[in-house]
Amino acid sequence: MSHYDFAIVGAGIAGASLAAELGEGGASVLLLEAEERPGYHATGRSAAFWEECYGGPEIVPLTLASGPPLHEGGFLNQRGALYIGRAGDEALVTDFMQRFVPTGATIEHLGRGQLQSRLPGVRPSWTDAIWEPVCADIDVAALHGHFLARGRAAGVQLECRAQVVNLKRGEGSWAITTARGENYRAGTIVNAAGAWADPVARLAGARTLGITPYRRTVVQVRVDPAVPDDLPLVLDLRGQFYFKPESGRLWLSPHDEEPSEPCDAAPEELAVAQAIERLGEVVDWRVEAVEHRWAGLRSFAPDRRPVYGRDPEVEGFAWFAGQGGFGIQTSPAAARLTRQLLLGEERDVMTEGLDAELYSPARFG
Repeated sequence: MSHYDFAIVGAGIAGASLAAELGEGGASVLLLEAEERPGYHATGRSAAFWEECYGGPEIVPLTLASGPPLHEGGFLNQRGALYIGRAGDEALVTDFMQRFVPTGATIEHLGRGQLQSRLPGVRPSWTDAIWEPVCADIDVAALHGHFLARGRAAGVQLECRAQVVNLKRGEGSWAITTARGENYRAGTIVNAAGAWADPVARLAGARTLGITPYRRTVVQVRVDPAVPDDLPLVLDLRGQFYFKPESGRLWLSPHDEEPSEPCDAAPEELAVAQAIERLGEVVDWRVEAVEHRWAGLRSFAPDRRPVYGRDPEVEGFAWFAGQGGFGIQTSPAAARLTRQLLLGEERDVMTEGLDAELYSPARFG
């Protein structure tokens, strides 16, 4: 039976990035994926963007630290982001600026005229905007593939169709059994199972943290007039929608967050209808066709912060979970920080400004 320093459960962007980091740190790593291929669920369904304010002020340090490696790796395509508000949303604009200016995010307040120049066809009721010029699209498939390739080069063993069904601790290591009957041993289990994070914790006898999956729907539509190539990512200050161009089409979400059991998420017609209705309230474009629709699960801890590091109660069990919708844009810094926590390494240039206590599982008491 093979024995590894770490067995990571889940090979989405979280598991793949951490496996690469731990492997490059000299550890032997087993990466276990329940599906036929890695990244089948949230990672493979993300309309991801690198947006400095996404996730809130406590996520900004992770996002900013991840920016340079994402830029240098060629995974970002500059777009810009526009948070927009209606007449009467002045307090939301002020609150947004007060929350995010101190974080170092690059933002500026725009008036109606500047909003119109960046969002053609915007209806008169939309009067305020906050512009974030450095927002960029993320090539998710390329980034995920990059982490998997780094892991392979570092000796990471990837096993797909390897759903973990039993974990038993004994003699300083874990006995791991999968649904197909394979058996492995590892010194530390890392829970990077996304929507399945709490069920994996139960298998290990760890206290669950209340990490809840929420369904998010995205719709691809064809509109008239055609979507401008340079259209920014557009987000509602009230959190009711966002949309962005993609290959001549528009990717649109009603920003839904419906609690869900861990599953292969599917879009619901009500969410699709809401997305189209809300778009019509923003711009005077005509939706000619709904060409594609899909849904994914975003998983959050109760305080909406990610969970990184060793469990304070269960020996040899660690967390890399609860990353919501910001797990892809923060993956370089999050994986590096968690590697350093698990291997007892010193901080480096990427992670020196991060407060690990904010993300520690010990914060749940």
